[in-house]
Amino acid sequence: MIKTLHITNSYHPSSGGIRTFYLALLKAANTHRRLVRLVVPGPESSVEEIGDYGRIYTIAAPRAPVLDHRYHILTPHDYFWPGETPLRQILEQERPDLVEICDKLLLHYLTGVLRRRWIPGVPVPALIGLTCERLDDMAAFHVSSGSAARWLSQSYMRKLYVPRFDFHIAVSDYTAAEVRRALPPGKQDRLYVEPMGVDCERFCKTQERPVLREELLRCLEANGRTAVLLYAGRLGHEKNLLLLPQTLKKLRATGNFDFRFVVAGSGPLKAQLRAAFEDQTPGAVLFLGQCGADRLAELYAAADAFVHPNAHEPFGIAPLEAMAAGLPLVAPASGGLLTYANRRNAWLTEATPGDFAAAIESALSDGPARREKLEKARKTTQEFSWSRVTARYFLLYDRLHARFQDEGMSKRHAKWNKPANELKEDSHEFVPA
Repeated sequence: MIKTLHITNSYHPSSGGIRTFYLALLKAANTHRRLVRLVVPGPESSVEEIGDYGRIYTIAAPRAPVLDHRYHILTPHDYFWPGETPLRQILEQERPDLVEICDKLLLHYLTGVLRRRWIPGVPVPALIGLTCERLDDMAAFHVSSGSAARWLSQSYMRKLYVPRFDFHIAVSDYTAAEVRRALPPGKQDRLYVEPMGVDCERFCKTQERPVLREELLRCLEANGRTAVLLYAGRLGHEKNLLLLPQTLKKLRATGNFDFRFVVAGSGPLKAQLRAAFEDQTPGAVLFLGQCGADRLAELYAAADAFVHPNAHEPFGIAPLEAMAAGLPLVAPASGGLLTYANRRNAWLTEATPGDFAAAIESALSDGPARREKLEKARKTTQEFSWSRVTARYFLLYDRLHARFQDEGMSKRHAKWNKPANELKEDSHEFVPA
């Protein structure tokens, strides 16, 4: 049985789809009796045992200087320079058979350190790049959506990211597309698509919560005609959240229902989003802040529809949770959520206020068609239960490690490790100054 070690900067102690995935993997490690190690940054260093087979190493690290200051980040200083850094000590102690890196900016240079055996006593492991987002989308949201930014993203993926790994795993066809474009001819079989999942045990058994609904209605100063719309997730610029107040304004103008929004989550866009709601639909929104999984399950049961505005969602665990709970999903007909959502089990439309408003009203129109959609939605989510998803990931890790071994050390070195002067020319590997 192989030991896998997973490293990511996309880890917040109380939220995040990547955190949810890795916690599910650690839980499943004890069911399958597999050694799984997770390394993440945090405010202080600690080691947490997850049963007999899982372990989380938290390394004290600085806060992210941009985008979302709630997150901490590991940098190349944590593994590149010789010395007893915590990350190098963990790798030396664990000696994993497979290392998976979920990060496109700061951690992927670790592959060069491991391939060159710059950490004494650590054998070269199979190196996997886990893609949970697209770099071109992140550049468009936070830098520029122009042609120059797209060209830089593509060049970075082709020269600085993709060649560093033996294999790649993407969580959806949507996220895989960017990696696929960057792979050289004849290397497309280095990419595997493996979706994330949902906690069916928690969300599929959701029952109506009349007490919580009454509490929400009181906080919203609502009435018997109120339709409660829910968004749950990180409040980030990339989520297209400013579509929500525009949509709510259109809905309230129809007079069909007393539409109101509940927003569960936190993030850097919170103040701007709150101001937009107050400007366009004053008094019609309730911000709940960060909510745990149990609280989310209750909210899904108390709301009338789940509204997800991001047309570039890499996968989307929260929309999948809402579907599992029997809540109508209204979302764009694009992105990674098409892995599980379609027009037979969700209300998919264009990401405009008018189209979203029409889709929400359709989702609230009771009838056989609506009930059939909701039933199909719940059946769909069964295929993405964490028990099935984690089992598929463990099987894939075994396959990739076996393939890595079969390819042989000499062949791998010839393929990936060029002389330093050649590496500087094509920038396919990290070369110290």
